[in-house]
Amino acid sequence: FKSVTFEDSLFKNCVFEDITSLNTYFRNCTFLNTTFYNTDFEQYKFVDSELINCTFYHIRTGCQISFDDDYSAYWIYFVNFLGTLAVLPGNIVSALLMDRIGRLTMLG
Repeated sequence: FKSVTFEDSLFKNCVFEDITSLNTYFRNCTFLNTTFYNTDFEQYKFVDSELINCTFYHIRTGCQISFDDDYSAYWIYFVNFLGTLAVLPGNIVSALLMDRIGRLTMLG
């Protein structure tokens, strides 16, 4: 889940398995006989919620990567592409020099 807020919801006999959430909150929700397995749902994500007969197994903890909404994967790849493009003229010039003056001289 990414930036999901559940409000006034009822979760009955549900299983949440292998879920990673980022800015996901449950506000004023009720959980009945619900199992949480291998999730990162911690207590602070349940705001004014009621958990009745719920079990938590293998809770994930630790640092999770969070980017701002305007810093998407597109920009990561675009900046990487620009960096690769910046090296291209140097590669072309070194290849031409290597053919012109020789490989051994270039290594020296």
